[in-house]
Amino acid sequence: MKKLLEELGISQKCSGCYSGRWSAITDKSNNFLSSISPIDASEIGKISTSTDSDYESVIDAAQSTFHTWRQFPGPKRGEVIREIGHELRRLKEPLGELVSREMGKIRSEGLGEVQEAIDIADFAVGLSRTIGGSTLFSERVDHRMYEQWHPLGPIGVITAFNFPVAVWAWNAMIAAVCGDTVIWKPSEITPLTAAAVISICSKVAEKHGFPGLFTLLTGDGADLGKKLTADKRIPLISATGSCAMGRSVAETVGKRLGKSLLELGGNNAAILLQDAELEIALPSILFGAVGTAGQRCTSTRRLFIEKPIFEMVCKRLTKAYGDVRIGDPLEDSTLLGPLVHSDAVANYLKAIERVPKEGGEILFGGKLVPNMPSTFYVEPTLVRGKKGMQLMEEETFAPILYAVSVDSLHEAVELQNSVPQGLSSSLFTSSMRSSELFLSSRGSDCGIANINAGTSGAEIGGAFGGEKETGGGREAGSDSWKAYMRRQTNTINWSTGVELAQGVRFS
Repeated sequence: MKKLLEELGISQKCSGCYSGRWSAITDKSNNFLSSISPIDASEIGKISTSTDSDYESVIDAAQSTFHTWRQFPGPKRGEVIREIGHELRRLKEPLGELVSREMGKIRSEGLGEVQEAIDIADFAVGLSRTIGGSTLFSERVDHRMYEQWHPLGPIGVITAFNFPVAVWAWNAMIAAVCGDTVIWKPSEITPLTAAAVISICSKVAEKHGFPGLFTLLTGDGADLGKKLTADKRIPLISATGSCAMGRSVAETVGKRLGKSLLELGGNNAAILLQDAELEIALPSILFGAVGTAGQRCTSTRRLFIEKPIFEMVCKRLTKAYGDVRIGDPLEDSTLLGPLVHSDAVANYLKAIERVPKEGGEILFGGKLVPNMPSTFYVEPTLVRGKKGMQLMEEETFAPILYAVSVDSLHEAVELQNSVPQGLSSSLFTSSMRSSELFLSSRGSDCGIANINAGTSGAEIGGAFGGEKETGGGREAGSDSWKAYMRRQTNTINWSTGVELAQGVRFS
């Protein structure tokens, strides 16, 4: 990891502003973000917070580069992104380690996150040759109509701590081949990862003459994000975070009639019917609930089990929870690393304290793990839930799973859909009818609905996002690229006269 930072020119105390070059740090009064590893609570490094001058430098660089980048042919833009993908492949191991050290997810997940960035770069390369519009029949003689898409401009991307590489890449790689430039405001919890990614990607872009293609701003707290969101020079804000943050972004951007792409909280449920293949279902549920220490927006938080198999499934899950190895996320045998910081631990403990008060029963876990390098390690927790528990209406970003007995698929779907969020959902069954019902308009109301696959672990080829308080935005694959472009309808009159639509006469 240290070699990676040295290779990228990132010192232990580096600038938090990149606008085609790293800003020099000369003012001793600069505020700094300390990057603290949740693994052992040690400081990895420091990065300065961006000043007002830094902010304007970044906006200027993004705007200036946009005017030249948008004129660069789409397939040529794809070639730049292809080179970026190659660099991410070359540096996958150390960058994945940096993700694990700074955020706390296990090694394979850190590497997997970098792989997501590589995959979306590959997807964007293909997209650079396939973006097109529709040719339409005109009602007028010797007229042609068609639609085309143009880039929007500098795009603001605000990301959360839990995916400090992948979510930015979902936005940035697609926006870049669409002809946009990208201004990144990462989480204050994972600034070094952001600095590393910007260095990797910007070196390639700068080599091709586009120094402001990817820029970086860092700040502590909400002020910088609010400033970016209110800036009329930024036509689109893509924000990932809590529902409360998303409401603030939507309101601010809406007031200036800008565009927002929101990917917010999830309170995801899995439904387990008695005809399910348990050897498929149980590992999927376990990873969904425990992976990334329950700090994914797609983490499985609620489990609805048909009554005849409820007690048996709870026993098997309890045993599986006991086999989860907790420890250093960089060790290959570890399945559960630490929570990201002390506030996350406090939220976990508050939820645990509420369980018996709301009629739930802890079947496994519910405590801090002693004798660890930091105080951020908690036990994965399985709760026998009760219908109507307020806790199940909320998203606790921690490895807590509520298991509830249900009488039927219809009841399970009703309970699943009863929460404000609508991101991801799963049904485990061998029944075609049950599967089709779940995927129909009478079934899951989530943006993601899976059959015999967990709520967590989306591929980049599909559009990612959810409904209701999850925000309605879509990122990554499918036709998500449309969010980063503006649509234009064109009519060409190649006749020798003037003809108005709908038979209107004006002469």
